[in-house]
Amino acid sequence: MFLKFTSTLSQATPHSLLDDAVAGLVVTIMLVPQSIAYAFLAGLPPEAGLFASLLPLLVYAMLGSSPTLAVGPVAIISLMTLSVLQGVVSPDNEDYTQYAVLLAGMTGIWLLLFFLIGLGSWTSFISHSVVSGFTSAAAIVIILSQLKYFTGLDIPRGGPGWSPIGYIAEHWRSIAYWPLTVACVGSALLIFWQRCAPVFSTRLPVPTVVTVLINRAGPLILIVSGALLIVLFDPPLATVGAVPSGLPILALPDIANLDWRSLLLPSAILALIIFLESLSIANSMARNQDVRIKPNQELLALGTANIVASISQAMPVAGGFGRSMVMKSAGARSQWAAIFTFGFMSLVCIAAGSWFEHLPHAALGAMIVVATWPLFNWRDGWNAWRFQPSDGLVWVITFIGVLLIDAETGIMAGVLLSLIFYLRRTSQPHIAEIGRIHNTELYRNKRRHEVETIPSISLIRVDENLYFANSDFLINYVLKRVAKRPDIKHVVLVGTAINHVDFCGLEALELIHQRLAERGVTLHLAEFKGTVIDKLKTTHIKEKLAPGRIFFTVADAVRFLTQEPDDNPQSISATQNS
Repeated sequence: MFLKFTSTLSQATPHSLLDDAVAGLVVTIMLVPQSIAYAFLAGLPPEAGLFASLLPLLVYAMLGSSPTLAVGPVAIISLMTLSVLQGVVSPDNEDYTQYAVLLAGMTGIWLLLFFLIGLGSWTSFISHSVVSGFTSAAAIVIILSQLKYFTGLDIPRGGPGWSPIGYIAEHWRSIAYWPLTVACVGSALLIFWQRCAPVFSTRLPVPTVVTVLINRAGPLILIVSGALLIVLFDPPLATVGAVPSGLPILALPDIANLDWRSLLLPSAILALIIFLESLSIANSMARNQDVRIKPNQELLALGTANIVASISQAMPVAGGFGRSMVMKSAGARSQWAAIFTFGFMSLVCIAAGSWFEHLPHAALGAMIVVATWPLFNWRDGWNAWRFQPSDGLVWVITFIGVLLIDAETGIMAGVLLSLIFYLRRTSQPHIAEIGRIHNTELYRNKRRHEVETIPSISLIRVDENLYFANSDFLINYVLKRVAKRPDIKHVVLVGTAINHVDFCGLEALELIHQRLAERGVTLHLAEFKGTVIDKLKTTHIKEKLAPGRIFFTVADAVRFLTQEPDDNPQSISATQNS
């Protein structure tokens, strides 16, 4: 593990730099309102979102392995930031922003620790059902959290994700019509623009870059229209207020005066979600690019980006799907587009802070709702259920846990349930008695194929690793089979699918041998993989199995045990190279 800079910046040409500059401008137009909206979603001032769109972009551009992943504030991470911090400090507390900054730094440290232990190679330890269930529930919670801006009600923060519904049901007579009108009209405008702008823009005789700008201009039109509404008519609408102009002041979080211990576990979970979400987005875009995403390099890039976000007084950051797709479709060739975005965002922070003073909260709420709704994907859960009910149940439990309790509980419940199902499945592995297909040396499950068997030999194939959770199951299976067939003289365990044997598995083999020997039956092994045999050779299993043998193939075992005179089978102990 060592510091390594990305190669996506090294092959730039004047033409590609021009494309990246245009893409950077397009992303900036989208990023400015998004940054402010996601900061409010996390309960933070707008500058926390704007600052998160500065130095973290620059850091990822230098360290990341994806040429078009756009890093910054994203909806799900903003929601998790709010959820984590509400359990530690009130959003009205003056230290709330400092806790968010500290959370970004601790998340970055966790990501760097994951990098140091090589966690990038363990990318499948959280199932897709858990991630999908969390994402779908988080989308609903985000949408419900924006109802306060739709209704103008002062809905209390905290509590489960569905709590805004109960509050609105009790206070529906106090709903303000101006926020409701602006939010609904704004949502309709964004949906209309998303669906209709691409249809009309493709008919215009303009360059592709202009087409992309037109297609993505909906949020910009919404915030400009909302600001003009406030300036011209001064309706009773809550606005963003003054946004400080200038670049962030670099400083470490005030750890001494903050309860950092309460953020240890939540920041670790947040780090995992940032990594998994960013990696999945990068991989989905890499399918159409001549590039290979390096998971461990992503951990380094995302960890450093979050530490820099903390030092620059910003909120936690991750790769954003919508922003990344905009950057890619706008013609970005490399992370130079992110560097140009950093430049444009710096100009916005220096000179344009006052432009957002009159931006209505209702417009930001509409933008968050429309951007978040596509994340709700119930079909993932349904398809998982249809294919394998246990995966569908993991999706449902994760979804309900996030929606009814909080994000951390939902994720932990989903991961725990996945582990339970895995242990249950592997503790009762598929075991098949096999026989020879006529006129071949292929051995298959006798329940599925017409095969030839030998009464005195039982060929038992184990389709799972042999370890502590299933060793008793295998012992019981073999002994029951032998008890039902007193004519059996030899049992051959076929280890084609066994990649690992732990100490309990070794003891199980020895116990099976001992119990079979008491019945006058000999145990043999066949087709165990080379790595497993290498581990078994460090023990005395070969001597303990005697007179049983370890065979290279099942066919060798059958020929030897039936004592066919024309063959000279070799045991695996002499010729094991697999």
